[in-house]
Amino acid sequence: MSAPVAAIDCGTNSIRLLIARRDEATGALVDLERRLEMVRLGLGVDRTGRFDPVAVERTLEAARRYRELIVHHGVRTQDIRFVATSATRDASNRDEFIEGIEQILGVRPEVITGQEEAALSFRGAVSTIGDLPEGPSLVVDIGGGSTELVLGVGSPSHRISLDMGSVRMTERHLHTDPPRVDEIAAAVADIDHHLDRAEQEVPLGRAASLVGVAGTVTTVTAVAAGIEDYRPDVTHGARLSVPEVQEVCAALLRESHAQRSRHAVIHPGRIDVIGAGALIWSRIVERVSRLSGIDATRTSEHDILDGLALDLLDRVP
Repeated sequence: MSAPVAAIDCGTNSIRLLIARRDEATGALVDLERRLEMVRLGLGVDRTGRFDPVAVERTLEAARRYRELIVHHGVRTQDIRFVATSATRDASNRDEFIEGIEQILGVRPEVITGQEEAALSFRGAVSTIGDLPEGPSLVVDIGGGSTELVLGVGSPSHRISLDMGSVRMTERHLHTDPPRVDEIAAAVADIDHHLDRAEQEVPLGRAASLVGVAGTVTTVTAVAAGIEDYRPDVTHGARLSVPEVQEVCAALLRESHAQRSRHAVIHPGRIDVIGAGALIWSRIVERVSRLSGIDATRTSEHDILDGLALDLLDRVP
């Protein structure tokens, strides 16, 4: 086994940690720790352009807990990589957050571009699903503040990052519980406008497979599977027909917060934004299936975190 590495992904809604080694015989990642905390760092950033101090402190507290795990597993400082994505790209006061993380972990956070985020998500996703059809895979990573679409065979050939995510769309449009018809219509128009741009830059019709990663897609998949407790072994690699995806997404969008909370597989920190995330996923699935003829989606539990860890392990002597 290789020495352990630590990858941290800090997005708009959550901060996640993966501590892993590489199995030298197979080249596969071996998880030592995989953690998620819902910190909502990007709360209000779309409206104000700034981080809320309380949200920053929540995130720093999570980083302190992650540091304890990193030390426990003996990860060297040079083998830690912390990336920040959509909310941090947008926040004018991000330096305070960046400096706080550096003091806690000893590494300076990288505020990566949406293009870099897309490439890392692609590597993490496609490297762990072995039975995808021949031809380009379209990997979709729906975050809290942005959504990345990346197409390729083995490595990305086309990619785009769009300023739409579950938190951003909720804050912009879905204010009522449950959302009103006019609010949903406004969100659909916003999402479709972004997808029109994506269609111009990424040849969506060439996709032979559609792979969704991150919390929105894995949550939709878990709800569709009807499981009581969240089980990555059930959701990872799962195949859902396009009608199944649309049915579950429509139901989650229509439900109130109280109704969503009855789904034990939905993380409490995702209850208020899963409707917007589901709407984004349903619009993407509709668009891609219409252009490419794909009749089903695949779900990957592996994404940017795995891409980060693999990238780190490639650097370890």
